[in-house]
Amino acid sequence: MSNSVIQLTNVDVFQQNQLVLSQVNLHVDRGEFVYLIGQTGSGKSSLLKVIYGDLHIKTGQGNVAGYDLKKLSDEEIPFLRRKLGIVFQDFQLLTDRTVEKNLEFVLQATGWTNLPEIAGRIREVLDQVGLRSKIQKMPHELSGGEQQRVVIARALLNHPEVILADEPTGHLDPETSEEITMLLRQISQSGTAVVLATHDYHIIRTFPSRIIKCENGLVVENASI
Repeated sequence: MSNSVIQLTNVDVFQQNQLVLSQVNLHVDRGEFVYLIGQTGSGKSSLLKVIYGDLHIKTGQGNVAGYDLKKLSDEEIPFLRRKLGIVFQDFQLLTDRTVEKNLEFVLQATGWTNLPEIAGRIREVLDQVGLRSKIQKMPHELSGGEQQRVVIARALLNHPEVILADEPTGHLDPETSEEITMLLRQISQSGTAVVLATHDYHIIRTFPSRIIKCENGLVVENASI
């Protein structure tokens, strides 16, 4: 499947038994940075759920990070998700432990056992997001932008092929939103594809890139705002 890390062909997306998006054709290449836009209820979240294996596909073909979505078993979903970094609007950090312990928890939960390797990987991702000096801070001691950087660091831990960022700047001020978007663009330039779902058209105008739009039950691959 050449350079595509996400490839959907003629996929119908259902929530329960309701058709949300029909005949979806979509590709995202390795290292590509794309926006995903659409009004609330247009199917953006459902589309993301298909990509990370939360919604199964019945029609069409789908391949994400080498996994065939049509044949994806429940046992395989955790392995697919290790190839995906997921960043939500709500930080979902563990509030009772430090930045380091938040990241350590994820690595141990995904099978890392060598403590020096764990410590080294944590330092690497914190360097990547510019937060090495905050390694011993508790989440409440960080600004919103810093917390989101920790979330991005967490998403990077297992060397994902794709980062799915669902409204990652929704709670942030405009300047911090730009910083987080620039960080995600830098990550894409290192080879990890980034799909950024957003309502923030200022960000899209400031950092133009390809736009995927959910609208009227369809997905437009090369849309404009």
